[in-house]
Amino acid sequence: MTGSIHWPTAVLVAGTMLLLWLGVALLRRSRRRGFISETDRATYATLHTASLASRHLADGLTPESAERAGRHLLSILGAHAVSLATPGSVLSWTGTGEHHRDLAVPLGEQTLETGRTVAHGPDTVGCSDPDCPVRMAVTAPLVSDDLVVGTLTAWTAYSSPGLTRATQEVAAWVSSQLALAELARTRGQVVEAELRALRAQISPHFIYNSLAAIASFVRTDPDRARELLLDFADFTRYALRTGGTFTTLAEELRNVERYLVLEQARFGDRLQVSLLVAPEVLTVTVPYLAVQPLVENAVRHGLATKEGPGHVSITATDLGTEAEIAIEDDGVGTDPEHVRTILDGARATDSVGLGNVDARLRQVYGDEFGLVVETAPGAGTRVSFRVPKFAPGVHAQS
Repeated sequence: MTGSIHWPTAVLVAGTMLLLWLGVALLRRSRRRGFISETDRATYATLHTASLASRHLADGLTPESAERAGRHLLSILGAHAVSLATPGSVLSWTGTGEHHRDLAVPLGEQTLETGRTVAHGPDTVGCSDPDCPVRMAVTAPLVSDDLVVGTLTAWTAYSSPGLTRATQEVAAWVSSQLALAELARTRGQVVEAELRALRAQISPHFIYNSLAAIASFVRTDPDRARELLLDFADFTRYALRTGGTFTTLAEELRNVERYLVLEQARFGDRLQVSLLVAPEVLTVTVPYLAVQPLVENAVRHGLATKEGPGHVSITATDLGTEAEIAIEDDGVGTDPEHVRTILDGARATDSVGLGNVDARLRQVYGDEFGLVVETAPGAGTRVSFRVPKFAPGVHAQS
């Protein structure tokens, strides 16, 4: 019949069209759900290798960090060898042709002087070994604080604009990692300086009053005088120690207890203290002298000028991945705007360590981990802060 289609043929055509449609659909689905191009694979591999190198460069430019990072940089550049050098010294050589190692210093002199990437030909990198693949090199500058501090050299059998550009870009990336390492060192120095300032800020009045309180018990209660003297010695030994910028919360609270014992010897029943600490946070690492200055501030500014007894509470709470430490008093309180200017560093104050502790917390953990102060005139004060239970590079030291 005219215009009719044979049934088996129709089935075959329809089946073929269905398979073609499914093939396209499956291809599209595959592209959406995981198949990536070779370019994507290469990009991922390069980024992964760079992340491995960055872990070593975080220590700065040293022979150890250069040696460890070198193999990853070699993988990124695809050269025969890679060397890292500083003025007058080759820190590392990774790859073949290490008999060229001594050339890295003289080849880097021009780059050190000009800060420019330089390609070196066979006349400079000549080799008498016929089996050595190294015939050319590209040297790029490593820069920190606008100063050329070293060089990265890619050693290869032939030079090309692509290799020159790649070496230059990798050197720029290494420079950024060195800048981050320097920033981390600077941050550590700032934290240490803040700590020294806090030690120097330990109240002379507290020392004088503590010794006066101890002296008052020498005749009436010699045993208590002896115990207080031991507490005073332990307190000052901890407060003035020179090692370590971090400690455990348990150790910090132990020193707070010594401080409060000495203050109670002076204030008597006027100073009431409560402590509520979750046992699971006692081992959490905190910045050294992070809690005691806040407690001292609560006693000095919250209770010392208050009529009648005053209460200070210290709590440490488990928040899962974080711990929260809070110091609260029912003292005279203060103007929130006054506190804000202290934390901003815009006003000199005799508040013991408030701005200092806040600055160190932010420097170590980030701005979201600074002090939270809740206060108002006549309403007391609550100061709290959170710390991660685990933070990179933060370890308690003895």
